[in-house]
Amino acid sequence: MMKYKNPILPGFHPDPSICRVGEDFYLVHSTFEFYPGVPVYHSRNLVNWDLTGYCLNRDSQVKLHQCAASGGIYAPTLRYHEGTFYMCTTNVSDRGNFIVHTKDITGNWSEPVWVDQEGIDPSILFDEDGTVYFCTAVFTPGKEGIYMSEIDPDTGARLTEVQKITDGCGGRCAEGPHLYRFFGKYYLFLAEGGTEYGHLETVLRAEHPYGPFEECPHNPLISHRNRLGDEIQCVGHADLTEDQNGNWWLVSLGVRTLSVNGSSVMLHNLGRETFLTPLTWDEQGWPMVEGAKTAIWMEGILPGEIKETDWNFRDDFSGEYLHLRYAFLRNPDSSCYQLDQKHHELMLRGTELTLNDQDSPAFLGIRQWEFSIRAEVRFSVESMQEDGRIGITAFYNEDYHYEIYVMKRGGRYYICTAKKVHDIFAESEGMELKSIVFKGSEPEVPQDITLRIMADRQVYSFYYVDREGKEWLCGKGMTAGLSTEQTWKMSFTGVFLGMFAEKGIGRMKWFSVEE
Repeated sequence: MMKYKNPILPGFHPDPSICRVGEDFYLVHSTFEFYPGVPVYHSRNLVNWDLTGYCLNRDSQVKLHQCAASGGIYAPTLRYHEGTFYMCTTNVSDRGNFIVHTKDITGNWSEPVWVDQEGIDPSILFDEDGTVYFCTAVFTPGKEGIYMSEIDPDTGARLTEVQKITDGCGGRCAEGPHLYRFFGKYYLFLAEGGTEYGHLETVLRAEHPYGPFEECPHNPLISHRNRLGDEIQCVGHADLTEDQNGNWWLVSLGVRTLSVNGSSVMLHNLGRETFLTPLTWDEQGWPMVEGAKTAIWMEGILPGEIKETDWNFRDDFSGEYLHLRYAFLRNPDSSCYQLDQKHHELMLRGTELTLNDQDSPAFLGIRQWEFSIRAEVRFSVESMQEDGRIGITAFYNEDYHYEIYVMKRGGRYYICTAKKVHDIFAESEGMELKSIVFKGSEPEVPQDITLRIMADRQVYSFYYVDREGKEWLCGKGMTAGLSTEQTWKMSFTGVFLGMFAEKGIGRMKWFSVEE
């Protein structure tokens, strides 16, 4: 038995789907309005994961232009069949359900083929007789339930009519269906109860793929809905795999709350994360999770030796390409991002678009994966229009974000902070950069500016660091203001820490995020 730590993918990594090929495991998850879409992770031990690429990295595959926050790409499913990987998902802001495929999972994926089937959270089963089943969760009033048809996965064509196969096990919002064939029977795993604090995973099985299904006698398979004192909440939306040694594993989403010292604070800001839990089978052939729960520290017979995971990030922009961990808001304007390999700088070109817009401003960031964290950027201003801003942000979506930045106002430059919560945008008066040298009537643009965000479970703190290394605290924002539960409409993402520019060009010298 080996002891390992959850979550295996911390921060915004929701709706995981997993498959195994030999000794290699691959995992994907939802990305909503962030681009590229559907990251692909690889592991040999189920605990340490490396980001190898994205299923959706071209505008022709995924259209997110001006899509709503928490729109875009919903829960994917990843499967492998006869030398080809298939990923199906839903773009709720475009045409619905589609499939992409590849023979090289580290390379580019195909253009999408669209499946004419209503619903979200599609899943695909390659049956032993060659039939390919396509399941979705439908929420249209009067039609709620899990639906299925048979398809051609290479063209997306439906080969049969769509049929309803179950309403689930009685929990609300039956979704995330995964149909499997094990031990001569068909098992249907479902997420129920909503992806909030009533979330749970249920199991049904049948002799035939269309049912009738019987419910597992010890449902839910996993849930923390009655564990209100536990740091981990909202557990559900699971997928499973058998390793090469015959051991079974469940990957599920869950959240770590902002609870401090045992207090029960039902808020989370990091997003829904990916957890790993051992799974067994009882004598009647039903899957079981001990105690129907997961935990931060768990034990299991893992398929490989594990190492300590280092999520710390630093980029000096010396590479030929932008780092894989970066995410953009919706389909980015590539002209806003230019690597200057000669000077090891990123030219970040801000447009009229701002972080408050439901669009794609000049922004790139990485997922905040831990509560206590430090993000820092150093940059010089190349040019800036009046009211331009260049800096660093803790960003949830266009209605919820905090930032510290250089601003130009009245021909002078200031260090300012701002907070956007709901429809309130509050900007600090700012601290003038008095160290700037004037030439005639025009000031030089600021050079070698260092800005820092320090975070813990309660607050984000914003600092300007001067050239002597002295920190100037410029403002604070409560972590709760960037939590999923506080948003004015239902949302499913998590906080990103990143760089941004508006109406100005910044020469970014380095960017780091560290625990």
